[in-house]
Amino acid sequence: MNRREFLKLMGSGAAASALSPARMAAKAAEPQRQEQPNIVLIMSDDVSCDLYGCYGNDRVKTPNLDRMARQGVMFRTCWASALCAPTRAMIMTGRYGNRTGYYHNGLQMPQKDGSNELLKFHHSFAKLLKQAGYATAIAGKWHCSSSRPESPDGGFDEYCLWEGVKEIENLPGRPKFEGAWEDKAARTTTSRYWHPGITRNRELLRTKPNDFGPAIFTDFICDFMERKKDQPFLVYYPMVAPHGTREGHTTTPLRGRVGEMARASSEETQARFEALNEYTDVLVGRIQAKIERLGIADRTIVLYCSDNGTAVTAKSRAVERGCRVPMVISGAGIKKRGATDEIVDLSDILPTLVDFAGAKIPTGYEVDGKSLKPFLVGKADTHRTWIYSVIGTSQLVRTKRYLLEAVNPILGLPHGRLYDCRDSRDGRGYRRITDSALPGQTRRIFDEVLSKYPPLQREHPYFQTKRGKRFLDEYTQPGAAEKHLHNHRDYKFYQE
Repeated sequence: MNRREFLKLMGSGAAASALSPARMAAKAAEPQRQEQPNIVLIMSDDVSCDLYGCYGNDRVKTPNLDRMARQGVMFRTCWASALCAPTRAMIMTGRYGNRTGYYHNGLQMPQKDGSNELLKFHHSFAKLLKQAGYATAIAGKWHCSSSRPESPDGGFDEYCLWEGVKEIENLPGRPKFEGAWEDKAARTTTSRYWHPGITRNRELLRTKPNDFGPAIFTDFICDFMERKKDQPFLVYYPMVAPHGTREGHTTTPLRGRVGEMARASSEETQARFEALNEYTDVLVGRIQAKIERLGIADRTIVLYCSDNGTAVTAKSRAVERGCRVPMVISGAGIKKRGATDEIVDLSDILPTLVDFAGAKIPTGYEVDGKSLKPFLVGKADTHRTWIYSVIGTSQLVRTKRYLLEAVNPILGLPHGRLYDCRDSRDGRGYRRITDSALPGQTRRIFDEVLSKYPPLQREHPYFQTKRGKRFLDEYTQPGAAEKHLHNHRDYKFYQE
């Protein structure tokens, strides 16, 4: 065996050792391929699947997300919770509300120490990735317990967030907010859009009337990616848009006059909402373009979802439209699958990010989700057999074909409603069936899930507290219960 054959046999380690000192120095100076992918997780606010071109809307223009769907994976069925707070707790911790106590915006059970500090007792994906060497940042809307994102429990190195008066007053120097308000009379909620209330790394931004919040958040993200491009980074972008405002739906840089937040007709309000959703797609495109310009597209994964369905017509309802949200993933190593019938829920996000990052879930910390990585990279062609959602005291379970929704003993539906969905995902063509018509294997799945995550009962100790009694009193009012248990009149596509 000659020297060349020997070095080839021994591999790159032996070959490198045979290099001249000058060549070794030059090789060391070469940029090394980053094994841990950059991760950008974007979550829009209050918008259903039917506002996107890739999910069948031919009126609202979302070309950047449509391209992501073609180049990567678009899940036809992804579930969140039907409200903001329980979804944000679920995506952050990988756990359903049954574990975190986050069942509803108005039903957040105290943690073990009686506080509302969720992340003291449940790990955040940001903290776990930070421990694995990631630079971490968050921009947009937090609303995930009283735990602060920049705390050790939160795990974010940097932040740029829409904040309330209390958070602003707690900043160094106790600055006074002088921007616009979503509730001009009460002045308790700062504007998230024009002339917004935004803090960045413990400092209040002095915004101007023509400053638009979503654009500021996107600028922050692009700057963070540029500064951290030479190391693995995690960006979490829970958008403030296209959520409405208390003063009526805002205009956007795509529609209407700068700074306008006045109330409008129902037709104009809908047009503004659609324009704002189009603008969120523009911002996604800006982030994608920045990734390309930085030369890191071959090591960056982008995930896009929403926190719950569209307000009024879906949000807070214990039906599939309430919790069904878009989920599109593309980027480095993601297999080009396009639309898929595999089912996913947002508890899968934490284990997926941990898996891609090569991070670790702490021993003894049980998550409800399952890593999507094997499916996304093409090592598996299936993901999971069921998904789950909880909203208030209602539960939903789904397989690819069958749906069980509105399981709620407190509101008189202890067995919920069963449907054969066949290959439909948006309510059209769902057929109401009886328990006896459900295949035995699916019945066992539903029984096992509901046994693992038993529904709340009136006798739960929390409902004996002052806050619990108040929630239950409001929640069980006939009008509130009727809205919660059923689809909006414009979306009654199946028998309820």
